[in-house]
Amino acid sequence: MCYPILMDLVIELGRETDGRWIADVPSLNVLLYGATQEEAIQKAEDAARLLIADKIARGELPSDAANPKFAVAA
Repeated sequence: MCYPILMDLVIELGRETDGRWIADVPSLNVLLYGATQEEAIQKAEDAARLLIADKIARGELPSDAANPKFAVAA
């Protein structure tokens, strides 16, 4: 029996002294900035999905890893 791979990814949030928000997905080495928390989170999720899709295309991850779940840690 084959079980789907569930990718549970954590987005760590921080804030720079200039007010920009940082969203980091450490397990994928994804780090992005946004003017708001929501923007930073969205950018990190989008980048993570693109990176996962690329890894699937190269055979580095199975195709059922394409739908990650994100959790935000402040």
